[in-house]
Amino acid sequence: MLKSILIFSFFTWSTICAQEKKIGTVYFEFDKYAVDAVQEQNVVAFVHDLDTTEVESIQIYGYCDDRGNNDYNLKLSENRVNAVKSVLVANGFNKNKIVIVEGKGRILIDDFSGGSLADIRSKNRRVDLLIVKKNSFGKGIYTSFQDRHEIGDRIYLENIFFELGSSTLTLASRKELDRIAVILQERKSIEFEIRGHVCCTPDYYKDAIDRATKERKLSLNRAKSVFKYLISKNVSSLRMVYKGLGNQFPLGKGDEFDRRVEFYITKI
Repeated sequence: MLKSILIFSFFTWSTICAQEKKIGTVYFEFDKYAVDAVQEQNVVAFVHDLDTTEVESIQIYGYCDDRGNNDYNLKLSENRVNAVKSVLVANGFNKNKIVIVEGKGRILIDDFSGGSLADIRSKNRRVDLLIVKKNSFGKGIYTSFQDRHEIGDRIYLENIFFELGSSTLTLASRKELDRIAVILQERKSIEFEIRGHVCCTPDYYKDAIDRATKERKLSLNRAKSVFKYLISKNVSSLRMVYKGLGNQFPLGKGDEFDRRVEFYITKI
């Protein structure tokens, strides 16, 4: 019965309109991470039908149900993610567009209202694929560096986010910056500002407090974290400056999207 459920519900697609993201879900049997033949054919069909010219990037996240310990489930979720990634790459998807591959471990159950315990657990044994469309934010605003830019263009990097009250780069953010550093090394004429942002502060405060320093300079510290990381990856400090813009420019997409940095092109 479970296998039938998995086959029929293998790929569940939805669109988050505000973010222009398409979400796909791959389900797994208990304690397994191999992609079986039926699931693989669905992934192959998805890759072949996808207009890759319209795709900015793909993010892959893996999960487990709540059985087993944390370490075991983290490893299992990572294996599930890598198995799906391997299927995508083997069938022609550009691996350079896969910007995040991350196992999240187990999902604890705290609400049984959505169905039986077995059903909830089966839905938690999964991998989610987030497909990000190119340039879904309007003219002059991009989700990655383009082949050509104009002064004043903004690059809004969806994968560089921060925890609430923190200026510390997450693992996913560092992976994204590694990719950006390679691009910047190839295109040495570009100069830019790194602009930090925050969410969730009252209107009478322009910035938020960084928990680590206890100073109300969180957006500045976020930009500085990116600045220092890029220097560590051999991007010249003479090409970039950093500044904090506080809470002045919310995207209107949710608090987590305002805990961000952007690149503002100042010279080509």
